[in-house]
Amino acid sequence: MHLKIDEIKKLHQKKYRSELGYFLVEGEHLILELEKAAEHNATLQNCELFVTEGYQHFASRFTKHLVSEKTMAQLSDTKTPQGIIAVAPIADSPKSLLTSEKVIYLYEVQDPGNLGTILRSLAWFGNFRCLLSPGSVDPYNPKVVRSSMGAIFQVPMELDVPLESIASRFQSIATLDMNGKSLSDNSFKRFDCYVFGNEARGIPREDLQTMKAQPFTISGCGAIESLNLASAVNMCVYELMR
Repeated sequence: MHLKIDEIKKLHQKKYRSELGYFLVEGEHLILELEKAAEHNATLQNCELFVTEGYQHFASRFTKHLVSEKTMAQLSDTKTPQGIIAVAPIADSPKSLLTSEKVIYLYEVQDPGNLGTILRSLAWFGNFRCLLSPGSVDPYNPKVVRSSMGAIFQVPMELDVPLESIASRFQSIATLDMNGKSLSDNSFKRFDCYVFGNEARGIPREDLQTMKAQPFTISGCGAIESLNLASAVNMCVYELMR
């Protein structure tokens, strides 16, 4: 890696993350998760670490650079920097789908916390792949990286996957709807892809009809209108693995 400090500062913006091919990982916990992931991921072995004096003796497999508190404040996305940040390469999307992988497709998910929480659940259960539509929040956004608690290093992701490509790619598709079979129905586990919509707008109904998505419902008492997206995905993932 040959990024200069001025270039690293730009990694707070999606435009430059895409252009330069790197993202920032901040904080000791996430760095330790990154270290673990790098043991099995050749791409992540090329990370570089930037630390202030308090972390100058931090043991790491990554190349380490000592920087001033002022520089760290410029690199950090938080109000009170911990003093340790890694610059990590963005991995290429995995090409072939493993037969054991289940697929979660997220359509225009907007909230960084939702995406991070979903990735965390997918990593916990394992053997899930996450597909993100165009217009979704950038998974390498610092808020997503933090809320994923390291899961972003573990879950295979495909970005900018058009909604219209799902029907031709997967034979059977399931989705959530207020009027559908119960999530506990045995058939729920038999689909190739599970699609979830935008937090406010869901998925255009005509697109669901075109892809012949089978609707399922998470039963509730109806006291509120809907579930949080991350909560709904997490319930579905648990049901798939139960």
